[in-house]
Amino acid sequence: MSETNDLTSAEVRVWRAFPRGESVDFRAAENEDPALGDTWDTERTVRASVLRALLLKAPQEEGEIAALKIAGARITGVLDLKYATIDAAIRLSHCHFDGVPDLYGAQLRHLDLSRSVLPGLASATLRVEGVLRMTDCRMRGPVRLGGACISGALFMERAEFTAPDDSEPVLQLNQAAVGDDLWAPEMRAHGQVRLTGASVAGRINVQDAEFNKPGGTALDAQNLNVGAHIRARCLHAQGRVELRGSRISGRLDLLHAHLSHPGDTALRASSCVIGELWLRGGDRIEGALNLRRSQIEILTLEPEMLPDQVYLSNLTYTALTPHEPAERRLPMLERDGDRYEPYTYEQLTAAYRHIGDDDAARLVQLAKQRRRRTMLAWYGRLWGHVQDATVGYGFRPLRAAVWLLSLMTVGSIAYGLDHPRPIKADEAPDFNPVFYTLDLLLPVINFGQELAFAPDGWHQWLAYALIITGWILATTIVAGVTRLVSRQ
Repeated sequence: MSETNDLTSAEVRVWRAFPRGESVDFRAAENEDPALGDTWDTERTVRASVLRALLLKAPQEEGEIAALKIAGARITGVLDLKYATIDAAIRLSHCHFDGVPDLYGAQLRHLDLSRSVLPGLASATLRVEGVLRMTDCRMRGPVRLGGACISGALFMERAEFTAPDDSEPVLQLNQAAVGDDLWAPEMRAHGQVRLTGASVAGRINVQDAEFNKPGGTALDAQNLNVGAHIRARCLHAQGRVELRGSRISGRLDLLHAHLSHPGDTALRASSCVIGELWLRGGDRIEGALNLRRSQIEILTLEPEMLPDQVYLSNLTYTALTPHEPAERRLPMLERDGDRYEPYTYEQLTAAYRHIGDDDAARLVQLAKQRRRRTMLAWYGRLWGHVQDATVGYGFRPLRAAVWLLSLMTVGSIAYGLDHPRPIKADEAPDFNPVFYTLDLLLPVINFGQELAFAPDGWHQWLAYALIITGWILATTIVAGVTRLVSRQ
């Protein structure tokens, strides 16, 4: 090729260093910024076509391991390694690329682009036997890694991803497979990041990362499969975080996270299987929280982080932490899309019973009946109010004793001051105002007083009121106790 016959001095240095795996550093100063594209000279410029020829020709030196190691160079043209199989490791750090490297379908041993500036990366279905590093990279166009297979880890610490427009995601890892960790703390993405259908065998670390796509989906990670944890502490997301259908074996750690998508869903983790979900210590979520149909072993939810609207239907969890009074947990059920979802109350009740807090469990069940009452017809609501006022739907049994004692006191005083006349004076037992009142109040108990005496006037109306009240009270007690027993 003509490029190999007319090499510049910089390219000659690279060509000679390659067979021995030596590094070639073109940086004039320590930690020089590769973004200063207008300061490059020919002594630091390498043509992409020369690198391609070098990698494909792969000159060898006996007893040495070839590797391409360049730092601080300007790479002109397009590095086209499409469908190529490269055995040598490639490290192009602190470099400035004029063109978008094309690595579509390539098979590489190791690729390191740390601290380089690129106008994008075309590397769908890329295969890397070792590690892919993009630490501190600045990507000025879409990075296409869809379907990539990386046997080792993927490093993107402090990397920055931008694009001239939002016609496609700035980082595409859809259907990618990472055999180890995906390490990207403090990453910055100004546009959508797509991880749909991706598989990460180890951990994902996006602590202190920023995903910015206001009004759209900032992180699209539907059907993501993670073998360990996702560490997303102090994450900042402007736009939706989409995790629908994902499986996270370990912990989804969103401690101190800031999630914002006003007027829409900020976090959707519906139909997921997650070991632990931590939502604690961060700002209040701006937008809806959707956890429908998910299965979570340990759910850590801090009430202060919950938004005005949550969707929890068919959400299953074994433990709910931190332990909070039922009064602090119930509002999240009432915010569930203004719909009555019986299962959400049953799930919260089970969580309280799991830790032995029966009082809180009963309070949740009472709240459930009150919420259900709002969905009934007027007569159902009226009967519900009666049950609530008398025995608290069976969850306030002491109320029945208070009502009975109060009514018995009223009747005993009234009939004690003015005895009703006996029906048969020679056969009537001695009048007892307390037991006479109990005969009126308790429909299933007979002390022989009610049938022996006949009140008149207002005493008769009082008797009617006590009889009716007694029947209502007895019916509500039976209904409430039956409901309570059926829960045990």
